[in-house]
Amino acid sequence: MDKFQEHLANYQAHVQEDIEKRLAFIREQIDGPGLGGAVVGISGGIDSAVTAALCVKALGRERVIGVWMPAYSQPVHEADAKRLAEAIGLNLVTVDVGPAFDALVPQIEGVLALGDKTKGNTKARLRMTTLYAIANQKGYLVVDTCNRSEVYVGYMTKGGDGLADINPVESLTKHEIRILAKELGVPDSILTKAPSADLWEGQTDEQEMGFTYEDLDRYLITGETRPEAKEKIEHLHRISEHKRNLMPGI
Repeated sequence: MDKFQEHLANYQAHVQEDIEKRLAFIREQIDGPGLGGAVVGISGGIDSAVTAALCVKALGRERVIGVWMPAYSQPVHEADAKRLAEAIGLNLVTVDVGPAFDALVPQIEGVLALGDKTKGNTKARLRMTTLYAIANQKGYLVVDTCNRSEVYVGYMTKGGDGLADINPVESLTKHEIRILAKELGVPDSILTKAPSADLWEGQTDEQEMGFTYEDLDRYLITGETRPEAKEKIEHLHRISEHKRNLMPGI
């Protein structure tokens, strides 16, 4: 067994302990200051599924709001969001941000044309605006869903899914997230689906990054990976440093 597989096997053996640690973290962050609960953006993907499942286990269904925010989203993701809600007892609501996107983009394009990536990031920022409006009104915290793999290479939108109040999964790689998801009862359709931010039709994480999650997670866990993948990973890490730090000032 290589070092990568050995690490994952060890995580599997201690996954229940890790769950308890993350539940305690959520309770400390929300109950400690006397806050009401948690708001989680639900994408139909595995990271938001794990985050929501942890929040429900930590706080109870009545103190967690999952928000599905379509913007011309693929039907498969909506179906998986609903399957997740049923599986874990999540209070799931829908806010369609498509009309806001349709209203905003033409105004911006009166200044300059936007490419697919920028339009996708705009959707992510509208979703975060929605989560904060709900959290603001309820006295809740917005819970981030970005994992260690995504954070390392900056695969999140600044001011979008990279913005929140707490993150109970930030130290987990994508492969560890998958192990945790099985333990938490996340539906199989989410476990087996190609990771996607659902920013435009046909978009997948690995296609956009230019390497696989196994390439990335092997590097994070063992320090070793394919040379061509390592070069791309470190390039993305360098140019995304601004996403991981508070803005500089003088």
